[in-house]
Amino acid sequence: MNKVILMGRLTKDPEVRYSQGNEPLAVARYTLAVNRRFKRQGEPEADFINCVSFGKTGEFAEKYFKKGQMVSVVGRLQVRSWDDNEGKKRWSTDVVVEEQFFAESKASFEGHKAETPAAPKQTARDDGFYPIDESIEDDDLPF
Repeated sequence: MNKVILMGRLTKDPEVRYSQGNEPLAVARYTLAVNRRFKRQGEPEADFINCVSFGKTGEFAEKYFKKGQMVSVVGRLQVRSWDDNEGKKRWSTDVVVEEQFFAESKASFEGHKAETPAAPKQTARDDGFYPIDESIEDDDLPF
């Protein structure tokens, strides 16, 4: 079985190119900085993992994913090899994305990006529904 599940922050906006042909296919490439569980002195605290998504998932990444955003991906590991211009064997390991999700709210991302305080609570609208308060942390919930 070849299945990868990752959650991390985008190191930059996704780079998207379109294949040539009758029906161009979006190919989005981005890198996730995934924090390590344990920290050792002198070692990096994150791994930088290359991801590639095709078609609709690539178009989604192009439209909605931004540098610094926390995202989650599900996919498979793919190892490629080729000979470069000098005849040297080169290797690349990528996660081919099958599913991708936002891993934080937009308000949380905007707050992380701008380091501004969360928006104040809002009151009920005319239709009787309350908007979701995005500033509530999971630790504050009673369940």
